[in-house]
Amino acid sequence: MRSRIVLVLAATAAPAMAQSISYPEARRADVVEEFHGVRVADPYRWLEDESSAETQAWIAAQNELTFTWLADVPERDRIAARIRELWDYERYTTPFKEGGRYFWERNDGLQNQNVLYWAPSPDAEPRVLIDPNTFSGDGTVALASYSVSPDGRLIAYAVSDGGSDWKIWRVMEIDTGNHLPDEIRHVKFTGVSWERDSTAFYYSRYPIGTNGKADDQQAVKVYRHRLGTPQDADPLIYEAPDHPTWNPYAGVTEDGRHLIVSIFDGYLTNAVFIAAPGEERAEVRPLFDKWDARYNFVGNEGDELIFVTTKDAPLRRVIAINAAAPEAVREVVPQAAETLGSVSYVGGRIVASYLRDAHSLVRVFERDGTHAYDVDLPGMGSSGGFGGRGDDPETFFSFTGFTSPSTIYRLDVRTGAAREFRRSDVRFNPDDYETKQVFYESKDGTRVPMFIVHRKGVSLDGSAPLLLYGYGGFNVSMTPSFSVTRVVWLEMGGIWAMPNLRGGGEYGKDWHVAGTKANKQNVFDDFIAAAEWLIENRYTSTPRLAIQGGSNGGLLVGACMTQRPDLFGACLPAVGVMDMLRYHLQSANARNWQTDFGIADNADEFAALYAYSPLHNLREGVCYPPTLVTTAEGDDRVSPWHSYKFAAELQRVQSCDNPTLIRIEPRAGHGAGKPTSKRIEEAADIYGFLVRALQMDVE
Repeated sequence: MRSRIVLVLAATAAPAMAQSISYPEARRADVVEEFHGVRVADPYRWLEDESSAETQAWIAAQNELTFTWLADVPERDRIAARIRELWDYERYTTPFKEGGRYFWERNDGLQNQNVLYWAPSPDAEPRVLIDPNTFSGDGTVALASYSVSPDGRLIAYAVSDGGSDWKIWRVMEIDTGNHLPDEIRHVKFTGVSWERDSTAFYYSRYPIGTNGKADDQQAVKVYRHRLGTPQDADPLIYEAPDHPTWNPYAGVTEDGRHLIVSIFDGYLTNAVFIAAPGEERAEVRPLFDKWDARYNFVGNEGDELIFVTTKDAPLRRVIAINAAAPEAVREVVPQAAETLGSVSYVGGRIVASYLRDAHSLVRVFERDGTHAYDVDLPGMGSSGGFGGRGDDPETFFSFTGFTSPSTIYRLDVRTGAAREFRRSDVRFNPDDYETKQVFYESKDGTRVPMFIVHRKGVSLDGSAPLLLYGYGGFNVSMTPSFSVTRVVWLEMGGIWAMPNLRGGGEYGKDWHVAGTKANKQNVFDDFIAAAEWLIENRYTSTPRLAIQGGSNGGLLVGACMTQRPDLFGACLPAVGVMDMLRYHLQSANARNWQTDFGIADNADEFAALYAYSPLHNLREGVCYPPTLVTTAEGDDRVSPWHSYKFAAELQRVQSCDNPTLIRIEPRAGHGAGKPTSKRIEEAADIYGFLVRALQMDVE
């Protein structure tokens, strides 16, 4: 018999919340900055100095308070045990082929990090290639990325320490496990792209500042590294000195004939140049340089280059150009009624993954655009993978749903026949639960979809605890995915809901732009409308409704709880962007977020940012919902000082006894590479907080 947690709502409100908390003191400094004639106080700017003794003392005091409070929740340990029990299942990533070998990751269940394997064929016994669990005793050093050489003899792989976006790349012989002396430093957000003879690769790195460290306030430049030479000797291949915000990244085509240089400056448009691979500074020629759309390289057959683009197609289409005459554009796959997502070129065919109301469908086309077949997917969920070379006869893909762990399939690209390669089994019964998709109206009448997952037969009387999760930004599509922690929430009797907010990519470019800059309030309105719809339709009620989101979703939660503190029973902002007036100062990467957010340097955009910035919209005399802010000391993507400043001010202005706590994880970052042990403990803390905040009894 499968074990599970049973949640029963208390007949009367539990008294656990009815006590005041003495919060650690946070000094308020007399710091005022003027923006376009508006004076804005910033009393906690000292918390931006994350390594100072004062900040570190504040962090220690906050963690002591939070973990003491959570330890007083008797159900917390039982929740952790159930999460750990369910998490202990075998899982895999989608295989890929390079140099005649197959590679994929596997986790036996509770390993802190996935292990990378290789095999001479998909059906052969796999061999361990890289086990990042050996990198550190606590599992906080992760395998972040890797690239196998075209001859299959070498692997370049990146290591991240403590969740940092900064990486160190190393090169290893696959057969022997011996490392070459090569190391690449001063990089983040870059892959490596090998030349066809497997003796050199291209990458992008930041310039070195006067302090001898990489300066991520500047743009990256493209370099070429030849094996056996020191990084300092790597020749500069491409830079854009006249455009200090352009970030170029280079990739070699499969046939080795072309070097494609894609340049990014934000998230809406980009430019693409072409050059010949080689040791000298590249003489680039423009392919797309008008910055009028997004152009993502897919693959090539000789001089014919295939791209997916938003040019004249807000839902995206596939085009082809000739490298020698790029002005002649051939439409391969026209814009469809559904949103085109990822595209790959495998086995001489174009594999196009679409979203229909935020769930997957996959179509395969000939190179001339003729429709070949649709991939048969097992239901309403999300597919991914479909990687490979232009001459590969097969590819692999995954399929998952909210209550369906990932299954990996092997697809014959020529026939369309797919067979199961690996399946993950979790010790729960998915037939006990149901997933539905509903549509509701936002404040301005926009029709928004929302997924809802719950146990079959749940009573819609407003008494169920509900966790509402959202993101809404950066063209990111929120599609069905499997989560052990979500299953535990469902076992506890909870309902889980996820709306597809504007700002995401579910309905193409227009849907994304409708949630950016001056339109960002639409995202918050969509989320608030989702909460109101769920209450009106008796899925939950305000005292039982929690909201959750991370990163841009942390901003979402922060903005909504400051705009509608009366609507929610608990709030869970994670690694959020909370100071919208200063977010762009932390790195050049953060400055690129202005295509979604706007930037305080611009007077009109400042007004919009100031109107919703979570830090600047906390008010005295307001009773805010119980709130658990979560962040990590090593987060160098969204600096933790956003959460520090927000939590300090929230604790100061809170006018009632609802707890406002912050949980600060050491030896972790924005989320990538976080070890399984830390993920389980954090999830147990969050659910323990909700048990108490939503006043639930767990048997």
